[in-house]
Amino acid sequence: MEEDPTSDEEIREILAFKKLAVIGMSKNSSKAAHYVPKYLSEQGYSITPINPTSNEILGKRSYNSVSEITDDIDVVNIFRPSDQVLPFIQEAIKIKPKVIWLQEGIHNSEAEELAKKAGIKIIFNRCMLAEHQRLS
Repeated sequence: MEEDPTSDEEIREILAFKKLAVIGMSKNSSKAAHYVPKYLSEQGYSITPINPTSNEILGKRSYNSVSEITDDIDVVNIFRPSDQVLPFIQEAIKIKPKVIWLQEGIHNSEAEELAKKAGIKIIFNRCMLAEHQRLS
């Protein structure tokens, strides 16, 4: 898989944004889609879960989609397979986050290009927890 070209300096700037929506956040504590946002929450990030199969995750209201969120979101963090991210990115663009972050193992050039054209920074194939630990 292609490597994300974002510099450490840019990643540090992104990690300074504290309001995250997490698409595909899981209730299952053994999954990265649970323990990564849990870790970020413990580091002072505001986490908004997006998971239509759950009403609440980690004591926070879970939304069916990012379009239901009324608060400003800095970063949309996506835990979905690469071949499923396009509609999530299309929807995320509508709420105009500063960044869309595709977790480690996720890469979709077509979807990423849409975000870039909308003026949104895109990160792909990187783990936000790992980058936070590496750069903090």
